[in-house]
Amino acid sequence: MHFSEYQMRLAAYALIVDERPDGDHVLLAWWNGEGVGTPGWTLPGGGVEFEEQPAEGLVREVKEETGYDVEVGDPFTVHTWSNPHGRPDRPLPFKAVRVLYDARIVGGELGTLEVGGSTDRAAWVPVATLDDEPGQTTQVVHVALEHRRRRRGSSG
Repeated sequence: MHFSEYQMRLAAYALIVDERPDGDHVLLAWWNGEGVGTPGWTLPGGGVEFEEQPAEGLVREVKEETGYDVEVGDPFTVHTWSNPHGRPDRPLPFKAVRVLYDARIVGGELGTLEVGGSTDRAAWVPVATLDDEPGQTTQVVHVALEHRRRRRGSSG
């Protein structure tokens, strides 16, 4: 399918991990499903506005969704998914392009600033518990954590 025949959404997401003695915790945002999907934990981040660079959009999104100011590191992967039938809110075939970055907190405090948006809350979630409730964690979280496991395995 030619690129002019579908809609595309560019998004940027942050992987922020707190390595604690009792186990690693990852900063996640609760996506409320927006009436088109199953709610669940996702990485903080989201759609990049037209005038933004991906890293700029990421800083804005993380602040809105978590209350934290972040310093964006290097992107570590790009993940895509598509739906040839579109979504109720996007009837054309749809493709999502998600750039995943490492990031670190440099200020702010935990608390969702977004009102009436797609994020209801943010929390530090133990990595070990993410598979306890199937369907409660979005695919992008698993993509990021698997990439992190592979990187740590190759460096150790």
